Amino acid sequence: MTHDRVELVIFDCDGVLVDSERIYCRVDREVFARLGAEFSEAELVEHFVGSPTEIWTALVEERRGEPLPADWHEPFRPLYEEALDAELTVVEGVTAVLDALEVPYCLASNGSHGSIRRNLGRTGLLDRFEGRIFSARDVARGKPAPDLFLHAAATMGVPPERCAVVEDSPYGVRAARAAGMRAFGYCGGLTRADRLMGERTVVFDDMRELPALLAGARR
Repeated sequence: MTHDRVELVIFDCDGVLVDSERIYCRVDREVFARLGAEFSEAELVEHFVGSPTEIWTALVEERRGEPLPADWHEPFRPLYEEALDAELTVVEGVTAVLDALEVPYCLASNGSHGSIRRNLGRTGLLDRFEGRIFSARDVARGKPAPDLFLHAAATMGVPPERCAVVEDSPYGVRAARAAGMRAFGYCGGLTRADRLMGERTVVFDDMRELPALLAGARR
């Protein structure tokens, strides 16, 4: 079967471009415990990595037995910022991948524009994505709905069937499939390979493999 040519690569941010998910999960566990919601590391990886705000908020509120205050996150913001400032790095191989790509690329994340830009700035990637950053705040529904990826593709002027999405979470992979795009599930971080597998999805564990995988998809 011949696939449509890949004309745009859409990257997720956290866990795909920057190695932030381990940091978030560690701080999340501490913060949620202080709020009266205890989670194991495995639970955080399964339910929180890549999840939209409404999903993980509901999980925290269910576990603590009452709603979260509207501004609950404000006292804890410095914990996240300090950890990211001290520890955040680029996912190994990403810079070489971006240098090797022969087609345009962009970024589409469930995170806010502010958090995306800060994390790209911390790792020296911001200039590479300037003007091509899409947030779930730009659309009605974030991942796992297809809205964000469809918005990114439309803005970049590429049909969905000619887009490839690089994701590290089941939510993102589901969104790519729902958008009619090919998914490349990166399992070199926290998410197990079996949680990313499925239709129109290539699963890989070394980011440096991506250019060759994309080249194979373009034939």
